[in-house]
Amino acid sequence: MPTPATPDTSTPAGALTTTVAELGPLAARFAIEWVDSCASTNSSLMEHPPADDGKVHVLVAERQSAGRGRRGRQWQSWAEGSLTFSLLWRFAPGAPVPAGLSLVAGLAVARTIEQLGVLGVQLKWPNDVLVNGEKLAGILVELLPARDRSLSAVIGIGINLQLPPDAHIEHHAGVTDLMRALEHAPPSRPALLARLLAELQALLDTYALAGFPALRGAWEQRNAFAELPVRISGERDASDGICLGVDEDGALLLRTSDGVTRILAGDVSLRPLGGERT
Repeated sequence: MPTPATPDTSTPAGALTTTVAELGPLAARFAIEWVDSCASTNSSLMEHPPADDGKVHVLVAERQSAGRGRRGRQWQSWAEGSLTFSLLWRFAPGAPVPAGLSLVAGLAVARTIEQLGVLGVQLKWPNDVLVNGEKLAGILVELLPARDRSLSAVIGIGINLQLPPDAHIEHHAGVTDLMRALEHAPPSRPALLARLLAELQALLDTYALAGFPALRGAWEQRNAFAELPVRISGERDASDGICLGVDEDGALLLRTSDGVTRILAGDVSLRPLGGERT
């Protein structure tokens, strides 16, 4: 019998075929669309959510013309040098507003790249994955309420695979990519996507059953700023203190001169005192 042709993973169709093959039996849990370009994978799923067919819908883009990061910042990506995708996760009807969801997504990314052999993986609250203090991946979570009072979340993830030499990411003093972190070529984007989706599926299933407390300890083990002096910068003011970790709702705990303060996701940025923003 003739040997089946190997899909060309440089094309969206070939990349999709390879991703489905890499997922194996898990592929039935997902509905994946891999496109050449779009404005923003998060915006596409937010503005045109697919019908609920019991699957986790995933949108992957080779290029984004208006990729979005946290607090309105632009998410930068490079053709062949990044993996950018979003998935739509639906919660059971009547489920409370999810807490700590961006931390769970970050943990899934961290565990995936650790399994590849990356050392020095850290999590920066609330939505960045670092390697030895340099940014490797970012996450943007947006909630999507429905008319039937059910709740969905669009989880956007961008990972640097191989940055161009002149790459600069605004608001971040140091960036890295999987090529440097592994010191050899990273997996293909379809293979990496399959690994990420499998890990996301496992952790989100746990999260749906037991909430963030079930995963809090694993996040704390990778906390980039545990017990370090930090500055929390808001839109108008800043707070200094010691990073104590996160509580069961995923809020950051900051020990200040006035006691322990809870910092809520989406309102602040985190940086070491006396240093550049990271």
